[in-house]
Amino acid sequence: MLSVEELALLEAIRETGSLSRAAVRLGKAPSTVSHTARQLESRFDALLFDRRRYRLQLTPAGHLLAQEAARLVQDVSRLTQRVKQVAGGWEDRLWIVTDEILEFDTLLPVIRALTRQVKVPISIDTMKAGVARAALDAGASIVNDVAAAQDRAEMWRVVSKARAGYVCMHMRGTPQNMQDDPKYQDVVSEVEGFLRSRVAALKEAGIGEEQIVLDPGIGFGKTAEHNLQLLGAMRRFTKLGQPILLGVSRKSFLGRVSGTECDDRLSASLACACFAVEAGVQMLRVHDVAATVRAVRMTEAILSKRI
Repeated sequence: MLSVEELALLEAIRETGSLSRAAVRLGKAPSTVSHTARQLESRFDALLFDRRRYRLQLTPAGHLLAQEAARLVQDVSRLTQRVKQVAGGWEDRLWIVTDEILEFDTLLPVIRALTRQVKVPISIDTMKAGVARAALDAGASIVNDVAAAQDRAEMWRVVSKARAGYVCMHMRGTPQNMQDDPKYQDVVSEVEGFLRSRVAALKEAGIGEEQIVLDPGIGFGKTAEHNLQLLGAMRRFTKLGQPILLGVSRKSFLGRVSGTECDDRLSASLACACFAVEAGVQMLRVHDVAATVRAVRMTEAILSKRI
């Protein structure tokens, strides 16, 4: 598995064409860069010294690794910028979400790099205990488990041992079939009952209530009508005794209700965020960070003056 330093070196070599210039670009001693380059060459056949031009080049394998390095730099830059968007005392109210959909060799360096650059918690979205364990070891502190309805004994052991935060989300079915005509007798009561039972099971598995966050799973095995019913009953969930996380931002049901495409759902997303805050939801998962922060600040200012 590549380290952050190795990925950065590959990208610097690709851009500058020489070890000396790569060392200057990275602000490192030439001897350090040379040592790292030799390790890469022996492990991946990634580097090639062209004696005719007296310069270091990347082999085809190295070019692929350099592309991975570029993605890493972009990921870290993008996520760090999200944190900077909400400056002004809100850093302690944020976390950053990463996803196992990233190539595994890229995911862990991203997490390690982020822990050095930002001071907010990092959450890993995964259904796999092995991915969760590796991400927590790399610096993540929260596991967002969309498969909480399945047998989660191994995942819960990982979370319990790491004393990590755990987001328990309701989902009917699997990501592959969850939207195949989902049906409920009473969606609010069924989701509420599921979350109550999972809290009890999590505590029995050694996960403290201070680690547990609940997510009713808007859009996961629900129709647009189901989602609206859950949102309308949000106060029932905020009374369960655990923090509630709500992920509504840009979801498809917003488009069905408001008649908008994905890129034009900001106003609908903000309406849901403000309503959720008024109902007592403590955590929002969003795409448009700066706009949501401004909307929530205004909502909280109004609520603070409510008679």
